[in-house]
Amino acid sequence: MLTKSTLYVVATPIGNLNDISLRALDVLGKVDVIAAEHVQTSKHLLKSHAINTRLMTLHQHNETAVAEKILTLLAAEKIVALITDAGTPGISDPGAILVNRVREQGYQVIPVPGANAAVCAISAAGITNPHFLFYGFLPTKSGLRKRELEALKLQSCVLIFYEAPHRVLACVSDMIAVFGEQRQLTIARELTKLFETIHSCSLVDALVWLKADTNQQKGEFVLLLSGAELTEKPEMSEQAQHTLKCLLSELPLKQAVKLATEITNKNKNQLYKLALSLKEEKRSL
Repeated sequence: MLTKSTLYVVATPIGNLNDISLRALDVLGKVDVIAAEHVQTSKHLLKSHAINTRLMTLHQHNETAVAEKILTLLAAEKIVALITDAGTPGISDPGAILVNRVREQGYQVIPVPGANAAVCAISAAGITNPHFLFYGFLPTKSGLRKRELEALKLQSCVLIFYEAPHRVLACVSDMIAVFGEQRQLTIARELTKLFETIHSCSLVDALVWLKADTNQQKGEFVLLLSGAELTEKPEMSEQAQHTLKCLLSELPLKQAVKLATEITNKNKNQLYKLALSLKEEKRSL
């Protein structure tokens, strides 16, 4: 039995329509309203499972306004489900604004877990590193994209990105420019769909592979990039050390590290370790 005045956040398939849980079908069939990213896309899924629940549109451009309408429904003891076109709402998709508003007003939010492209990709990639960082979509412009990649350069965990087909070549090219040619990349394309592809190789070979077959440039992408080797350490310039020392003399450690990171563009974790070391040296004097 479902709970009145509750928002159910329901994961839906990322491709294969059979990848939906029995619980998700039960919820979608019993709620009063389903808030969907694109109504026509969701109708196809619901029709395949003989679900006729009323739909309303909630996407990134109207989420704030629609959230207020949903709060009105919850106040009237209605039950609402939130879905997106594919996967889990709120993960590189709309949903977070609505969930925050519902929680702020004291209503219950219940997740109904299911498909997620990032987890799907890493489960089939054969990557032994147990740690990963999900980034989602990188900036669309090359300059901003490279800046974000530079900030991630020293992460030792696997880096997971989503990418659109018309940007995948440029994205991999920027990765080569920032990370070099030899980092390992797993390209997971069209997961759970007819032309599903999972291919692993070096970054430089990945670009060659993509260019060799335009069919491999189509569809939705998950890119899994291997992390930095432990031997990859940043160069901590004298200027960066001096900046950090000056800030530490006036500010608490965390605030000093935060400002030093912004000023020097050096790795925050390395600056934090240096700050701890400097504090320890000062105490021992």
